[in-house]
Amino acid sequence: MIEQLTIDRIIAAADVVEVIKDFVSLKKRGTNYLGLCPFHNEKTPSFSVSPSKGIYKCFGCGKGGNVVNFIMEHEQLSYIEALKYLAKKYNIEIEEREVTAEDIRLRNERESLMVVTAWAQRYFTNNLHRHTEGKTVGLTYFKERGFRDDTIEKFQLGYCLDDFRAFTGAALREGYKLEYLVKSGLSIDRGGDDAIDRFQGRVIFPIHSISGRVIGFGGRVMKSDAKLAKYINSPESEIYHKSRELYGIFFAKQAITRADKCFLVEGYTDVISMHQAGIENVVASSGTALTPDQIRLIKRFTSNITVIYDGDTAGIMASLRGIDLILEEGLNVKAILLPQDDDPDSFARKNSSSHVMEYIEQNESDFIHFKAKLLQEEAKNDPVKRAGLVRDVVKSIAMIPESITRAIYIKECTRIFDVEEAVLYSEVAAQRRAKMEKVYGRLEATVGVEPKPKTPSMPGFVHRVFCEEQEKELLFFLLKHGTQPFYTVETDDDESESETVTVGKYIIDEILNDDLEFTNLVYKKVFDEYHKLIASGSDIDSRYFLNHPDSDISRLAVDLLTSPHKLSKIWEKYHANIDEDEDFLHKAVPKAILAYKGKIMQIAIKEVSDRLKSLDSQAQPEEVNELLVRIKTLTELKKQISKELERIVF
Repeated sequence: MIEQLTIDRIIAAADVVEVIKDFVSLKKRGTNYLGLCPFHNEKTPSFSVSPSKGIYKCFGCGKGGNVVNFIMEHEQLSYIEALKYLAKKYNIEIEEREVTAEDIRLRNERESLMVVTAWAQRYFTNNLHRHTEGKTVGLTYFKERGFRDDTIEKFQLGYCLDDFRAFTGAALREGYKLEYLVKSGLSIDRGGDDAIDRFQGRVIFPIHSISGRVIGFGGRVMKSDAKLAKYINSPESEIYHKSRELYGIFFAKQAITRADKCFLVEGYTDVISMHQAGIENVVASSGTALTPDQIRLIKRFTSNITVIYDGDTAGIMASLRGIDLILEEGLNVKAILLPQDDDPDSFARKNSSSHVMEYIEQNESDFIHFKAKLLQEEAKNDPVKRAGLVRDVVKSIAMIPESITRAIYIKECTRIFDVEEAVLYSEVAAQRRAKMEKVYGRLEATVGVEPKPKTPSMPGFVHRVFCEEQEKELLFFLLKHGTQPFYTVETDDDESESETVTVGKYIIDEILNDDLEFTNLVYKKVFDEYHKLIASGSDIDSRYFLNHPDSDISRLAVDLLTSPHKLSKIWEKYHANIDEDEDFLHKAVPKAILAYKGKIMQIAIKEVSDRLKSLDSQAQPEEVNELLVRIKTLTELKKQISKELERIVF
């Protein structure tokens, strides 16, 4: 593991302008540099690099960060790989901290497995091209599928001989340990020193990590034996976790970034045939159910996914769950059904690249239309089945985290199914509320010591609610003005000693005293990190967040500290302007906290009122009274917050 001292040396040595100039043509403009953004197509330069702050920011697409983030984003590298890239550029020797014996064992095991799989790939590829059986069986199969030589070479395809111990014996003779052959899944242990080949008699599809290293294999059987599985994959290992990997991601990542879209298919040959047809922004889940980790991997390169389904509709229903997972991760998803009896492999082989793209563009549709088309034939005029179809679509809409997008889809759902918009809104809200309660539960009531100036405390029964706009406003004050003095507290009776409370500590105390918690996960990470720094007595510098190893944190810091801050709507009625002086902060910071708590109150009142309305005539009086008391308490607090907001005049 790289020592923090070495990381600091790398970041200090890496000149952000010098590094980015390797990839972008920059021109000096005042104290900064300007160029065309490498992350999206633009004609007018909006990509700004600040040498004084060591950061970049595109005011067109919004991407920004420090020099490490740029290398990670542009070269599609991990954080550690980006640091090593910069260390090599500036001739800095990577010094790794002393690691435990377990760290060393795991690292050595991972590297040993990587070495074994790399050798196995070369062995299988050599069989395909040089061994008689490999050429007559394996290579013939690939040629019959229409794969060109350059495609076979690109994906490093191979063949495992139809012999129980051909591969294992060759690996042992080359000096590779049986332990790692078994752990990698290439060999199957039969007890003692006896082991056989897992992929015997199969053509081989190497599975590459995002950085291009071989981490596993898929094999297709060549025999017509009903007892043998048609396809098998490497088992889970220290280097291969099938739920986190996507077949073809290494070859597709740059094309996905350029197109700002990813096509998702099912199998190895689907990916290969589409690549060969010139459509390279395509990956596969390799026959497994789509997972959140796989979706997040795609999200690193694009927010747009089109799922391509085979022409056989019978097997689609089981895989529709993947669409909901994609929506839940906040991505834009479309779906397309290929012609009857076609899959991406056969369709790409039968048609030109332009025809395939034309078909996709003309037939891909949003998930509402796709599900409706797929399920309406079954529902027909059956009211019960039709209601089930609407519920299925509404369930998907409820997965979407962004409220404006949900609203657009609800309107579309109203138009397609002729269901009242209010009914759909109510159903979506009910599903999201149920999910929120399940995930977050209820806050416990706490009574904290309030710092000065005071703001109303929150009752313990209030749910956590989504207030991203207000959370972001508080983070702006935290990162921009957090170290500035805010007020002074006397620490003893004779008033001879005092403690200065900063803006940052005031905000932290106000949130924690009411046991509130940010719901945006990135905002929460920044808040928690700031709290830890204050608790440990560390000096807080904005560069700590700008150069944070978590790219989400560093990008947010860049966004908050470089973009002109736009006050949230709560400030408009007060005609407020951002000022840097202390008087402004004494008014603006408490007001921001009040606005945050007021938003929570507003949503909480609506939730309790909705629950009260939903009670039937058989409800217990105690339950009704409890809800009425809650509404009264919340309303009084809301009024108190509103009065406090009115008192703070700009």
